[in-house]
Amino acid sequence: MQKLKKLSIFVCALVLCLGCGLMFVGCGEDKNKITLNEVTHSIFYAPLYVAYNLGFFEDEGLKVTIESATGSDASMTALLSGSADIILAGPETVVYASGTKDTPVIFGQLTQKDGSFFVSRDEIKGEFSLDMLAGTTIIGGRKGGLPAMTLQYIIEKAGLTIGTNTSQGQVNLRTDVSFPMIGSEFVTSGCEYCTLFEPTATNLEKEGNGYVLDAVGDFSGYLPYTCFATKQSYLKNNSEQAEKFLRAVQRGYEYIAENDSELVAQALLKSFSGMSIEELQIAVEQYLAIDAWCSNPAMSEESFNKLVEIINFTTEEAQYKPSFEQLVDNTIANKLAA
Repeated sequence: MQKLKKLSIFVCALVLCLGCGLMFVGCGEDKNKITLNEVTHSIFYAPLYVAYNLGFFEDEGLKVTIESATGSDASMTALLSGSADIILAGPETVVYASGTKDTPVIFGQLTQKDGSFFVSRDEIKGEFSLDMLAGTTIIGGRKGGLPAMTLQYIIEKAGLTIGTNTSQGQVNLRTDVSFPMIGSEFVTSGCEYCTLFEPTATNLEKEGNGYVLDAVGDFSGYLPYTCFATKQSYLKNNSEQAEKFLRAVQRGYEYIAENDSELVAQALLKSFSGMSIEELQIAVEQYLAIDAWCSNPAMSEESFNKLVEIINFTTEEAQYKPSFEQLVDNTIANKLAA
């Protein structure tokens, strides 16, 4: 799966480069204009949207445009093709793209926990445990993505077996449902469990369609879940802009940490106009409770190695041996944390 993933990224990038190359010929370059491609649009990335809506990027002299992709492959393709300057995606995407020309590099981390929550169809009496998944079907994330890999990792580390024979106690982990459709598929399919991000999880419970349980991150622990990445050449030639960008996002996190959830929800509303203040508050409070956001944007080698362990644990193909020093540059992050 990962080999196909890497191939698809490179092929799509080549096509985009050929198709878009002439578009930029003769255009002037404004280093303070940054196009960010995010893997999806989610409250899980709240510090970014707070920074955007409250003008923290403008305070740094930057003009940031946020574009949403339909998955990490699309985000990496945008970066490699030159249609994005920076991407917000899972660090596994950078691992898959290692070894390419002008290798993508991680320069800041945004989230440090899995942001999804277990949701059950039936109410559970007492404390939830992973053993309860035995003999059931759970809808997880997309195959090859970090949510699905993390879920598989914690299930198998708990001594359970993943397979379709639920009558024999196996856990049927479904990875065939796209991210936006997990909630509706859970409601109509009859599956016993799914994992959902907030506020979708709580809204589903309010509608009487399930019960929100513990966070997946409570079982997986700290993990570099979402990061900012760019090409090595961009980081070299635009280090000042990259520093300003990361500083603005850091201010976004500090705003969330220092203010009540209603005020934070108001700051987020512009990015989620179809949601209520109450729904936004729920998500903010849930993610603060599980310590989802990074107070320090530097990625540690220990957490990077855990990511690689999860990738290799859940990969049936060749094992990955990425270099932390080559794929992670904490120069800016360490400067901001000092």
